[in-house]
Amino acid sequence: MSVVAKPKSVKHPYITRKEGVCGGEPIIEGTRISVRCIVEYIQYVGYSPEEIVHHLPHLNLAQVHDALSYYYDHSEEIDEGIRLNRDEEYWKRYVEEAERELKGEEKCR
Repeated sequence: MSVVAKPKSVKHPYITRKEGVCGGEPIIEGTRISVRCIVEYIQYVGYSPEEIVHHLPHLNLAQVHDALSYYYDHSEEIDEGIRLNRDEEYWKRYVEEAERELKGEEKCR
């Protein structure tokens, strides 16, 4: 039986993170399209990478495939983001917390 070792560090040239953009999720550089979004297009909408590029013409196939490669290297993290994105209770708590923070800011003005 052969065992394939996972590379220690894989570079994803089209993927980055920016504070304040998409909640810090990994995104396709120069866009606001998250890796999670690409994965959801494939898993839930049923698009192929070519169809994603057709519907999001500012992307190219290399960017979409790099997002998928990133997903396969970080699937636990991205899957957790997908789960939270679909969790209605999570979003209710998120909105309530944001509203409390906004009210607190208004009091300071």
